[in-house]
Amino acid sequence: MKRFLALLATCATVLGLTALVTPQAAVAATGCRVDYTVTNTWQGGFQAAVKITNLGAPVAGWKLAFAMPDPGQRVAQGWNATWSQAGSAVTATAPDWNAALATGAVADLGFTGSFAGANPTPSTFTLNGVTCTGSADEPPPVGDDGTPVGINGRLHVCGVNLCNQYDRPVQLRGMSTHGIQWFSQCYNAASMDALAHDWKADLLRIAMYVQEDGYETDPAGFTNRVNGLVDMAEDRGVYALIDFHTLTPGDPNYNLDRAKTFFASVAARNADKANVIYEIANEPNGVSWSAIKSYAEQVIPVIRAADPDAVVVVGTRGWSSLGVSDGSSESEIVNNPVAATNIMYAFHFYAASHKDNYRATVSRAAAQLPLFVTEFGTVSATGGGAMDRASTAAWLDLLDQLKISYANWTYSDAPESSAALQPGTCDGTDYSTSGVLTESGALLKDRISTPDHFPTG
Repeated sequence: MKRFLALLATCATVLGLTALVTPQAAVAATGCRVDYTVTNTWQGGFQAAVKITNLGAPVAGWKLAFAMPDPGQRVAQGWNATWSQAGSAVTATAPDWNAALATGAVADLGFTGSFAGANPTPSTFTLNGVTCTGSADEPPPVGDDGTPVGINGRLHVCGVNLCNQYDRPVQLRGMSTHGIQWFSQCYNAASMDALAHDWKADLLRIAMYVQEDGYETDPAGFTNRVNGLVDMAEDRGVYALIDFHTLTPGDPNYNLDRAKTFFASVAARNADKANVIYEIANEPNGVSWSAIKSYAEQVIPVIRAADPDAVVVVGTRGWSSLGVSDGSSESEIVNNPVAATNIMYAFHFYAASHKDNYRATVSRAAAQLPLFVTEFGTVSATGGGAMDRASTAAWLDLLDQLKISYANWTYSDAPESSAALQPGTCDGTDYSTSGVLTESGALLKDRISTPDHFPTG
């Protein structure tokens, strides 16, 4: 239900680069980003890091340009590019060894400079003469319906990223249900319409508890409820993450036979759908990574037998904390990964409880493992207490930076501060306006409803 983690706060100002053009061939990329960060200051001087991320087609050369906003700002010495300045105009030109940027590749540049008086951050960048606007430059493909599933199609894992039908990294942002045995009234046509159209969510996580009056009490009934929610998500072009929500007992092998039965059924029924992702164990706890790995390597083949191409998310040790909550780290997974392809590893955090060491773990792990934050909260690990706005923002900024998909706990009117909806909301039809949103819900709706800019082509 609720548990652990937190991500490294980012201090970068995130801007967008809409096109990358090779000087030779004028090949445009459809999306990219620049992070400009002042990393150090001293009397009259400063150091800045500049990161270019190519979110579009591969390119063979680039020239970054921007204007210093204060006449007293001057570039002194730079690295990883050829730097020059004329008046307030600064350019950084790719060296031969750093000119090629594949899709998802990063060029890290930097410089030291001087300033007199103020030292404001540049607000406008161009790349090869194209003004950076922060959005994808191309229209959706002809024939898609503009929904997340319509644009991206069936997803797969490429490298450490979740990728769409165009082999381009994507980030899904959405909400998790609470236990469908307790809050089924919250998941209806009106709430799903609100989530898809008002919240503009990409993802619905369907939390089907196995114990606690869940699946084990009525396997057929709960399987049907999950399938019904998958269909409702599909009808609205939203991805459905089917969560086999194990929590107590913490060893997923306790539910191995139930998991095989459940996933054989839902995989066979939903194999032809492009919107389904499988999460096979919510929060393993009190159990070794080797035991979790063994469980995964028995359940994944059951899914693959019916749905060979679907993405599968594997829970991790210590309440899906990559082992941090048990005093371990991601290294146990890196050194002994699940023997399967097209899989990701779950990471959970609660912003008020999980901070620096969890953030550092995710920052390291994301370079080696495909991660999916299948559950997180803005409050403490109990699901209650005050919202930690600063920590939540730091986490979400980092997830955006790393393109890690996420689902927030919870899209429900549960009487706890982690809920997005005020108590009693699910008795009505309004799931979006300010009057029905909690502090957490308002923050999440604001973040999720910003444009996705899914890369295509």
